[in-house]
Amino acid sequence: MANADTDDKLFVGMATKPQYLTLNLANRHGLVTGATGTGKTVTLQTIAEGFSRAGVPVFAADIKGDLSGISQEGEGKDWIVKRCKEIDMKYEADQFPVIFWDLFGEQGHPIRATVSEMGPLLLSRMMNLNDTQEGVLNIAFRVADENGMPILDLKDLRAMLTFIAENSKDLTKTYGNVSSASVGTIQRQLLVLENQKGEKFFGEPALDINDLMQKKGGKGVINLLAADKLMENPRLYATFLLFLLSELFEELPEVGDVDKPKLVFFFDEAHLLFDEAPKALLDKIEQVVRLIRSKGVGVYFVTQNPADIPETVLAQLGNRVQHALRAYTPKEQKAVKVAAQSFRPNPKLNTERVITEMGKGEALTSFLEGNGVPAMVDRTLIRPPAGNVGPVTDAQRKAIISKSPVLGTYDKAVDRDSAFEMLQKRTDIKTSNAGQQGDADQPSSGGILGGVGDLIGGIFGTARKRGERLSTGQKVAREVTRSTVNRIGGAVAGELGKKIGGSMGSTIGRAILRGALGGILRR
Repeated sequence: MANADTDDKLFVGMATKPQYLTLNLANRHGLVTGATGTGKTVTLQTIAEGFSRAGVPVFAADIKGDLSGISQEGEGKDWIVKRCKEIDMKYEADQFPVIFWDLFGEQGHPIRATVSEMGPLLLSRMMNLNDTQEGVLNIAFRVADENGMPILDLKDLRAMLTFIAENSKDLTKTYGNVSSASVGTIQRQLLVLENQKGEKFFGEPALDINDLMQKKGGKGVINLLAADKLMENPRLYATFLLFLLSELFEELPEVGDVDKPKLVFFFDEAHLLFDEAPKALLDKIEQVVRLIRSKGVGVYFVTQNPADIPETVLAQLGNRVQHALRAYTPKEQKAVKVAAQSFRPNPKLNTERVITEMGKGEALTSFLEGNGVPAMVDRTLIRPPAGNVGPVTDAQRKAIISKSPVLGTYDKAVDRDSAFEMLQKRTDIKTSNAGQQGDADQPSSGGILGGVGDLIGGIFGTARKRGERLSTGQKVAREVTRSTVNRIGGAVAGELGKKIGGSMGSTIGRAILRGALGGILRR
């Protein structure tokens, strides 16, 4: 049948003639736009299915969970059957291999990255830092690198920030001013990030991008990122996807022109990537989009309006699908005009008028052809998906995850020695040496109270003379032990009570413990 995929093209829909997306031009990137409710998600699913059938892996953010149905065999619903007749196409239900991912590890395999991999530029963007604060963050990364202390998770970053704050006088001579106010602001922003569950994203095992580029039964695996909860923190969402693009760009080898992409990346709600982005970040985005084509990766932005994308990036998006736009206000009317002007004109079509008239499932399309020249814009009925349209059930999702090719690879976090532990060990050594010197000068207190003192010193390692400042490691250790107090307090008090005897002993034990811990933590 003419209206079907071929070895080198994907059938997308029917206009005055069939509309095809050419595979060897698919890494020239693309754009899917349209107002809410006009069919963008279904179009995204249709194109993703086409890539999968061609053996091309796909990565897409599933904003509302609707894309998850692609993992289940489709049904010949009335609107699907009707659409197939309208475009002279035979409907064949199908399902596609899917891996579910979730930054929070709730609806799919966890995705993690180390803080070092994210880097100070993207991390600053995520925390909305100003230039001065970003500079301090750069110093923390530089000091960590030069001292061989990897920053893997947020507690590592906290420890490094504390370290540079306490050694600011010495570091300022080499790296520039380390403002305690800037350090404090970064620490507060880290707390906000932790409250938004951002700490689940940072750590190990970090994602291996090769796990996004798998095939099964000749079909490319479709990687779906659960983004419904992630969208509650849109800055984290946008920064993560940009990080992933950057990793693909840095890790994949140059391949030049290819018969078909090695991976296609769909960036839904793309406007979030560019909202209030500083120029340095926009320059990085433009660079990645421009150069990642040579790595065999196609990037498709999905958003409501082409005006959401900066012109320098928009100019690089050759394959375009434009669903209907509304034009009720002067601003919307201007947006319609801009969208119409972004297409190669068709003398038989009033593009600006058609954009506001199209129904659900209709779109203006223009795909690259020949030597990479955009085809003239045409009004197109989009091909219906072969997979199921709509979200999967919880049971279906769990069944797919249980058979996943990456099951067990990322599901359990690993916490190896890094900046936090290294700083803590330094402190333990200093504390041990100081303790040995103190033992030579003073006799042991002995008895039960002496045992309590030994226990407290062993747990906290922060004993000091009055007026003496805590070292960096001691402060880090003290922060950890604050959260430990509630867990161990009852057990220690109980042991003291047994030694003293009866309920009276238990009461005395708790009183001694509270007094001792309170005195230490108040310092």
